[in-house]
Amino acid sequence: MKESAVLNNQKVQTSIFTDEHVMFRDSLRKFLEKEAVPFFDQWEADRIIPRSFWEKMGEKGFICPWVSEEYGGLGTDFAFSAILGEELARVGAGLTGIGTHSNIIVPYIASFGTEEQKRKYLPGCVSGEIITAIAMTEPGAGSDLASIRTTAIKDGDHYVINGQKTFITNGIHSDLIIVACKTDPKASRPHKGVSLLLVERDTLGFSRGRKLNKVGMHSQDTAELIFENARVPVSNLLGEEGKGFSYLMTKLQQERLIASLNALVAAEDMLQLTIQYVKEREAFGRSISKFQNTQFKIAEMATEVQIGRTFVNDLIAKHIDSENIVTQVSMAKWWITDMAKRVATECMQLHGGYGYMEEYKIARRYRDIPVTSIFAGSNEIMKVIISKQLGL
Repeated sequence: MKESAVLNNQKVQTSIFTDEHVMFRDSLRKFLEKEAVPFFDQWEADRIIPRSFWEKMGEKGFICPWVSEEYGGLGTDFAFSAILGEELARVGAGLTGIGTHSNIIVPYIASFGTEEQKRKYLPGCVSGEIITAIAMTEPGAGSDLASIRTTAIKDGDHYVINGQKTFITNGIHSDLIIVACKTDPKASRPHKGVSLLLVERDTLGFSRGRKLNKVGMHSQDTAELIFENARVPVSNLLGEEGKGFSYLMTKLQQERLIASLNALVAAEDMLQLTIQYVKEREAFGRSISKFQNTQFKIAEMATEVQIGRTFVNDLIAKHIDSENIVTQVSMAKWWITDMAKRVATECMQLHGGYGYMEEYKIARRYRDIPVTSIFAGSNEIMKVIISKQLGL
């Protein structure tokens, strides 16, 4: 039995989800409808997701389901991670931090960590007791990761970290941060000097700066991180020294696939919200869904959303099969996030004045979607990658 995706009452069979996946999705969706949906507006107002929610997610086995049973996980395939990302995004973009932790950050520890590091951290990452962040972006370095200035200089059996990071997802809650830094600031090829270090929340010399006040994604805590002679044991090096940049590159395919999926879910949600609204809203004595302009706009958006869904599902299947899809993922990331921004604009317009009111979900979606074309590598960088892959 295969799961069906439903768009405008048309069932489109997908081939990547089995009965086990369907059961996981149903269980997760019921959990979120009970434990997240009723409280989400308050979390948006509070500008943070409570840690207790993370712990509830962990108790049910929804966080990092792909982690092997040896470390407390379920040992599932990537399709379960995709479902987790979809269902969190369906509730709201403010839950992105949980998906980032589960699908983007913790895989670094599983892939490059020592056995000691895995046993120390992975069980807590699965249970929700340990919340992770990854610190790459700096005030003066975003997409150009090789130009980061945060340094980690070896001093005996410790590294001494100095620098500042910004726009860090889970920055406030994080108990464990993967910090990209220069262990060899004088490397002839800058990217060769980058390493990854694991920094715990109580590390002397580490502090948090501002919780950043964003345009959207309000309940997702995003912060500045500050390192002032922060001493980290050499044993906290993740992988090998000088290979941090290559590690980051190997995980970006999955990160950008997840980013594409999240934006697609937002577009699907906005489309359904708008279809429902235009059927109910009347103008000049009839439903505005009966106006040709409305029908054409909806038809155009539905087509693009369906193209996006077909593309992403294909990429998920190829990613599960460990195919190299860097070019296609880069295409998906820029096109789908740009498409979602177009959908947000059109859907708000079709909602009229009510679309600008905070009590309508479309307003939140409209605020949340623009950043998707910036994070996980800006869309301009995606086009650079595509061009290089095409031999230009």
